Amino acid sequence: MFDLTPEQREIRDVARRVAEENFMKRNLEWEETGEFPWANLRLLAETGLLGATIPEEYGGGGGSWMEGALILEQLGRSCYVTAMAALGEIGVQTQAIAAYGTEEQKRRYLPRVAAGELICSVSITEADAGSDIWAMRTTARDDGDEVVINGGKIFCSRADVAGLFVVYVRFSDEPGTRPIGAVLIERDTPGFTIGAAERTLGGEALYSLYFDDVRIPRSNVLVREDGFRRMLTAFNGQRCLNASISIGIAQGAQDAAVAYAKERHQGGSRLADHQGIQWMLADNEIEIQAARQLVWRAAAKASGGFPTRSEAAVAKVFANEMALRVTDRVVQIFGGHGWLREFPAERYLRWARYGPLGGGTPQIQRNGIARELLR
Repeated sequence: MFDLTPEQREIRDVARRVAEENFMKRNLEWEETGEFPWANLRLLAETGLLGATIPEEYGGGGGSWMEGALILEQLGRSCYVTAMAALGEIGVQTQAIAAYGTEEQKRRYLPRVAAGELICSVSITEADAGSDIWAMRTTARDDGDEVVINGGKIFCSRADVAGLFVVYVRFSDEPGTRPIGAVLIERDTPGFTIGAAERTLGGEALYSLYFDDVRIPRSNVLVREDGFRRMLTAFNGQRCLNASISIGIAQGAQDAAVAYAKERHQGGSRLADHQGIQWMLADNEIEIQAARQLVWRAAAKASGGFPTRSEAAVAKVFANEMALRVTDRVVQIFGGHGWLREFPAERYLRWARYGPLGGGTPQIQRNGIARELLR
């Protein structure tokens, strides 16, 4: 079993308190308005939580993936929209820059992220290249001191407010090669446009990105084609953070169900006194605790700055699927009230559905786990 240090417990408790006191009561409001939760992100920056995983020399807290996982679990428990907004600042975008970026890139962007002044977005998925990342067609072509980007992306979160985009691109079109890398594109770059918002089941919006002869300086290349495996490694950390949000969602649903079961009466007794309800709550608790330990193990054992592919995949699959089971049981515990928007059960069920879609599906993760076993 993996346990927390006193410092990590303090970070978790601060994140829980901030989220409970400021985000939980308004979580449905952020969904309905579709607005980006700027006030929430600024508060997270003021408390040091937003920059917790950014190195200290660039204005952050110098924390690890474990600290990021602890913070995002508490945000997921209280407000899905805020958790997804903070994921970009705590997750792979900033961690890839911190690990692989040049000194100039780090000093230019990371302090602004830690201060809540710069929102980052990562863009990988294309219309014909989702899980099959090698089918990516967005290209980067060297032209003197510049790199020219052409193509398009879909399902990009935070694009409406992001000032910096980490974009995965192909540096060559030669058949049989895997020349994928990543570049940094600032929002106001000529030729770069952002499509209309597409609202999601969870309440946040996704966007398409378009690149028409977008020119960036060579200094904005994050990794060349020979560095793509490093970017894949960075995503192992993102999988842990995705899983942490799923755990937070499940925990929030479980907390709501326990409170509801104690106060709701049926047949002359509390719901909590019925064995069928007790068993559902017990199953929830078993699965939540198991998922949390898997994520903590993957985060705590991170080597070379990032968790391993296999441990991150195991944690993500179990946590994502656990959250769906737990939130479904919680809706059942709430009965008819679980179907109503005024009660929290239905929103936790909706929030839980994102986890298995983002950062690599359970099917793709199982392929990777099997490859490790059979190597």
